[in-house]
Amino acid sequence: MKLVVQRVLSASVEVDKKIVGEISKGYLVLFGAGAGDTEKDCERLSEKLVNLRIFSDENDKINLSLKDVSGELLIVSQFTLYADCRKGNRPSFVNAEKPERANELYEYFVSLCRQKTSTKVETGIFGADMKVSLVNDGPFTVILE
Repeated sequence: MKLVVQRVLSASVEVDKKIVGEISKGYLVLFGAGAGDTEKDCERLSEKLVNLRIFSDENDKINLSLKDVSGELLIVSQFTLYADCRKGNRPSFVNAEKPERANELYEYFVSLCRQKTSTKVETGIFGADMKVSLVNDGPFTVILE
């Protein structure tokens, strides 16, 4: 499982010209499920995500979590995080989880994030053609695996 976490001032996701998820200050999270990932991976990474401390405190030290800054989450599925570009110029996605199972893991991950935090948690639509907009804060981007 891979998460690309971007600290944002705002972010939104649009499907068919309609906003389906939108947040202000918080994290835009791109979620990718790999072949063989489990619910245990979701549990471990959701805990890591909601407690991740990448906001600045009053001394400008990276020390605060979502909870500390009343931040929000926008979680968007993105199987292309498992693109393998080592051979040729066309990516292979053999390491990505199959869509049905990936969606189960995505939904489970989102539900865990909602349980573990009192913050607003928004999503995209699994498998849809999504347009993601963000105002990156920093920029500050981390990858969790």
